Formats: sequence, structure tokens, C-alpha cells
Amino acid sequence: MNAPVNPTRYRRLAARYSDLTSGMLAPERTPLADAWLGLPMTFVAGATNAGGLLAVGQYTSHMSGIISSAADHAVLGALDLVLGGLGALIAFVLGAATSAVLVNWGRLHVAGREYALPLTLEALLLLAFALIGPFTRQHALMLGLAVAVLCFIMGLQNATVTKMSGAKIRTTHMTGIVTDIGIELGKLFYSNRRRRGTGLPLVLADREKLKLLSYFLTAFFVGGVVGAVGFNQVGFVFAVPLALLVLALAGPSALRILLR
Repeated sequence: MNAPVNPTRYRRLAARYSDLTSGMLAPERTPLADAWLGLPMTFVAGATNAGGLLAVGQYTSHMSGIISSAADHAVLGALDLVLGGLGALIAFVLGAATSAVLVNWGRLHVAGREYALPLTLEALLLLAFALIGPFTRQHALMLGLAVAVLCFIMGLQNATVTKMSGAKIRTTHMTGIVTDIGIELGKLFYSNRRRRGTGLPLVLADREKLKLLSYFLTAFFVGGVVGAVGFNQVGFVFAVPLALLVLALAGPSALRILLR
């Protein structure tokens, strides 16, 4: 015989899941909350960025590269590519600006759940990207729109996680994280032999920070591998599971906003 359904148990599990995700998005940050949120979001960024190269032919989170490429194209007289780079830059900036608007509006109207708003929008835009994808090979305008959507998503996510963590972590590009890893490694291998007994503070690495940054770097790399394989094998529709992952993080808080 089948075991009887226990609705109370499922309600408890749902409540624990909702509380866990709410804690991950809470304004009061802890290192554990940053880790729990940062790892899946870094994975999503790595997958979206690497997959974007296969899907639309360019990385969409690396604004330094896009601006440098636009400068090169300007010198070569390829004005269409310069305009494409400018469009990508504007989309990224608009994504970051939208995050700031949503978070500040949320602080006023739905305090404690404000970060769910931009992440829910990100999930919806990933779904939109999956829908736009099949049309990019037939229409150049749709390809440009797909690039703009990805750049907007990257700006939106980067600004959201930056505001949430107090600028301690980034998820869409690894330059800052790799730099911080290098700084902490320099501290780790620094010899304090001549500092001892001088009254000068010892140079000590933050091992927990180094470990967390290494996890983020690994998550971005793994996400890149998964995204590259996924977009290469199934195409734009691979954005759907990425959207569902983001929605799994933001959905419970967004639902509470709708039902309040």
C-alpha cells in the first residue's frame, strides 16, 4: 500500500525552503549567505557568458573587452561593429540601473525582499532569451536584441549582487575575484620573520576569504563548461534551466510579495 500523504510535512519543507531562500536574499548579510547566493549566481553567470559566445558570437559580461573591441573597430572603420559594441554597453548599464531602481523601490515598499525583484526579472529575461534564440539566424535585428538581452542580464545581476554583498563579491566577471585571490596568496606566502618584535602588524591572509573566492572562481569555470556544452548541444533553450535556477532562489520571496 502507498504511504499516506502528509501535507503537514510538505508544508514544513516548503516553509524551510522559503526561509532558506529568504535568508540568502536578506539585506542583513553574513558570509554564509553571500556564499549560498554567490555560488549559484556565479555558476549562472559563467554558463550564460560562455553559452552566449556560442549562441550570439560574443561574451556579454566583459565590458572591458567590448569597449576595447569597439575602439579597435572604430580605428578600422567598422562603424556597424562600433554601434554594436555601444549597444551592448548601453544594455549593460541599463541593466545595472534597473537593478538600482528595483532595489531602492523594494526597500521602500517590500523591505526585506527587495533583492528578489531584480533576480526574478533576470529569470524572466533568460526565458525571453530562450524564446528569441530561434529567430536570430534569420534576422540580424533579433541577433542584436539577443545580445542586448544578455548584456542587460549581466548588468542586472552584477549590480544586484554587488549591492547585496556591499561590493564584496562579483559574479559576472572574474577580474576582481582573481585579483583578490592573488592579493590573499601574496599575504599567505609573505614572510613575517623581520616584522616580529618590531611592533608592526603581521601580514596575514584571510584564509576563509581565499577559500570562498576560490569557490566562486571554480563555480564560474564549471558554469562556463556546462553552459558551453548545453548551448552547443540544445541551443538557446538551455537558458530555461538557468532561468529556473535563478527563479528557485528568488521565487519564494517574489511570491510573498505578490501575496502580501
